[in-house]
Amino acid sequence: MRHPPVIAFIGLGGNVGDATSTLRSALDQLDQLPDTRLLAASSLYRTAPVGGIDQADFINAVAEIETILPAQELLQALFGVERAHGRDRAVEQRWGPRTLDLDLLLYGEEVIDVDGLSVPHPRIAERAFVLVPLVEIAPEAIIPGHGTAREVLGALESFTCEALG
Repeated sequence: MRHPPVIAFIGLGGNVGDATSTLRSALDQLDQLPDTRLLAASSLYRTAPVGGIDQADFINAVAEIETILPAQELLQALFGVERAHGRDRAVEQRWGPRTLDLDLLLYGEEVIDVDGLSVPHPRIAERAFVLVPLVEIAPEAIIPGHGTAREVLGALESFTCEALG
């Protein structure tokens, strides 16, 4: 049985190598995933790393896709795109430098909590580097349990995200 189409949002980030080119390539690959199409992509933003590890700033963006892939299949496809860009989750340090990080932020308005997958992303409401690009392309996107993306961003105390030209 076919899964009905779902609008999902993917967070993209990277800070190793030419992160700008990597994110643009990853957006192209998202549009080529089976039964998936890229609907919108935010601007690219330069943001400070989180997690307390000394490393370069990140380049971040958010993509809006339409897919009929179930959430866990979509997540596995995202891991494949990461691997194609040189990411090896098995050897990297948590919150450390990486070539490409793809996070399934929202999957429709579903709340999913299964092994290895939590949607909405567990820290979405505290991460300006996700919320700023999300609000750029979908300010009224519902973040289950929190409200609209615009409302959640408005509730943050302070943040800095530098849009790249």
